[in-house]
Amino acid sequence: MRRARDGYHYQPIPRTVTDDVVEHENNMMAEELSGKITTLKHMSIEIGNEVRYQDKLLRGLDDDADRSSGFLAKTMGRVLRIGKGNHNYYIFYLFLFSIFVFFLLYIVLKFR
Repeated sequence: MRRARDGYHYQPIPRTVTDDVVEHENNMMAEELSGKITTLKHMSIEIGNEVRYQDKLLRGLDDDADRSSGFLAKTMGRVLRIGKGNHNYYIFYLFLFSIFVFFLLYIVLKFR
């Protein structure tokens, strides 16, 4: 320690009026910072609650989508099973019925 050898001794800085003002400002800023920290804490808690609520909603939607896809898969299986059967006459009957309906509409509209 070079200063100690040269005869340097520690002397505290004398307290002045500005030191009290600075300390008071520091205390006020510390209180303000404490209030902001409390606000941030409450906001983070509310964000956590909102995230948990939305996660619950998304899980419910996911479950609903899984159930719907299962129901749709079963329905498509039934439709394909019906389509593979020997029910070719149903299409023919549907075609004849549609021709009959169009013919009937033609006659009704023509003679009206």
